[in-house]
Amino acid sequence: MAQGQPAMTDPTCKACQGSWPKEDHFIADLGLSKAYLHNDQFFPGWTVVVFKRHATELFHLAPTERIQLMEEVSLVAKTLAQVYEARKINYELLGNQLPHIHWHVIPRQVSDQAPLEPVWRVPHEPLLFSGSKLQNTIQRLQQAIQNAR
Repeated sequence: MAQGQPAMTDPTCKACQGSWPKEDHFIADLGLSKAYLHNDQFFPGWTVVVFKRHATELFHLAPTERIQLMEEVSLVAKTLAQVYEARKINYELLGNQLPHIHWHVIPRQVSDQAPLEPVWRVPHEPLLFSGSKLQNTIQRLQQAIQNAR
């Protein structure tokens, strides 16, 4: 935590409570953050990287934390780019709906139906994985992250 900043906690925060993201979507503990497969896989490989402690803004972090967090996001992005043969990676750090530092890291593929639009603006039915499809996808990403370290 940055010097002079009070400890930040929010008992109403879904990320702090552990109710988001879904625990069965866990990919990896990266150090300061954890990676999870996003519920909606309409954009294959969509992953969220969630900071482990409650903070809402990057300036709430110590400089060393910001550097390490960006390295963790970069590791996930590099892994997703390789696994999904992405032509581009999208990074989103918004926090309007969930004010807890978390990155959406989204590989965009050549076959993308709306390559010029952010994922939020592409109308679609969510593609939800479960069972062996979910576990196989997570295991593939776990192995790829392990190999990239």
